Amino acid sequence: MLGSDAATAAERPSHADPAPKKQSTATVIRAAVVGTIVEYYDFGIYGYMATMVATLFFVSENETAALLGTFAAFAVAFFLRVPGGIVFGHIGDKYGRKTALSWTILLMVVATAAMGLMPTYATLGVWATVLLVLARCLQGFAAGGELGGANAFVSESAPARWRATQTSMVNSGTYLGSLVASLVALGITSSFSEEQILEWAWRIPFLLSVVIGVVGVWIRNHLEDTPQFEEMAEKGETKKLPVVELLKTSGGSVVKIIMLGALIVGGYYVASVYAATYLQTEGGQSSAAAFLSTSLALVLGVITLPISGYMADKYGRKPVLFAGSLAAAVLGVPMFMLMSGGTLWQAVLGQSVLFICVSIVNGASFVVYVEMLKASVRYSGIALGNNVTNMCLGGTAPFIATWLIDVTGNSLAPAGYFVFTALLTLGAVFLIKETKGIELPTD
Repeated sequence: MLGSDAATAAERPSHADPAPKKQSTATVIRAAVVGTIVEYYDFGIYGYMATMVATLFFVSENETAALLGTFAAFAVAFFLRVPGGIVFGHIGDKYGRKTALSWTILLMVVATAAMGLMPTYATLGVWATVLLVLARCLQGFAAGGELGGANAFVSESAPARWRATQTSMVNSGTYLGSLVASLVALGITSSFSEEQILEWAWRIPFLLSVVIGVVGVWIRNHLEDTPQFEEMAEKGETKKLPVVELLKTSGGSVVKIIMLGALIVGGYYVASVYAATYLQTEGGQSSAAAFLSTSLALVLGVITLPISGYMADKYGRKPVLFAGSLAAAVLGVPMFMLMSGGTLWQAVLGQSVLFICVSIVNGASFVVYVEMLKASVRYSGIALGNNVTNMCLGGTAPFIATWLIDVTGNSLAPAGYFVFTALLTLGAVFLIKETKGIELPTD
């Protein structure tokens, strides 16, 4: 009886005051990755459908001019990423990572679905173009708060030993989103005639955003915030204006993030979104072949990311960043020569090698951003630095690449842009400290 009473008494505290359950690492990663897939599907499908969008919304007798107009609208969205990053960074650092990430995905889905419902230039004239650009701007505003928050969310929940590996999986969501967009574009171009696509089938990829977006919104709404943010909030250590605190205390870190991200932003959009157009206009490939090559490159990129993260956890962040950016600088021109060679295997090999170089750097980069910034300004810092790079080097990449060919008459001119971004990242590697194994900075 005594033993039974003692056992009962010992059990009472645990029933009266149960220990809070910590959400699993798998739950955190799944929520971050699924949401990022939705965001980057929505953001990327516009680029993959560029040739169709040019015909439907940017009417011009000059095909190059129409395509430049389409890519200009693509670039405009990246300028909205900076204010979007500031707004969502403020929300994420002051009110919680979960709150900010739930809103980014919702706004992105609304903007993309709106594109799929819009009348074209033939129906509404120039106002159709205006509406398209406005929806694209809303996409950019929402995207500005996505990647920084998702990486902060996972990194703050990951053990130090596996932080780079688990953070790299978030970035696989960007590739998977682009891959889904590429496969959908491939499916549309393979399943319908050009007349059917221009008449109605072009809307399908944009409207699919609603279906996959509902899943992402549901998953994120069932998350708990990160332990580090909740501890910071309980102690009253959140800042009134996180971005002001960021610029006062961590401005140098933001500059390093901007430089370090050059290849994973500018190089990414050259090797994926622009390359799908390049293979058609300069490489002599059909649209189906171009989307197939892009899809294979994205698959290899998804595989490379966690390998890169694992290597960064095992050997350090700087060796991985150095190897990837150096390889990109050396191989940029030769791979573009392959892509313009005219055969499918050359297209696939050239694009895949470029993308693997970008992925090596990408797998080790965001964890460095996280480890450079203290908790109270982390969301804002990653969002600001990453979005400035996106604005300057990412959104403009397809436009600049197309313009360079038009001005120089040289089909290899975009390779120079790719190499330029690689050299910027390579230079930044020498400016950062090794952060492998450190505890995440608090205030």
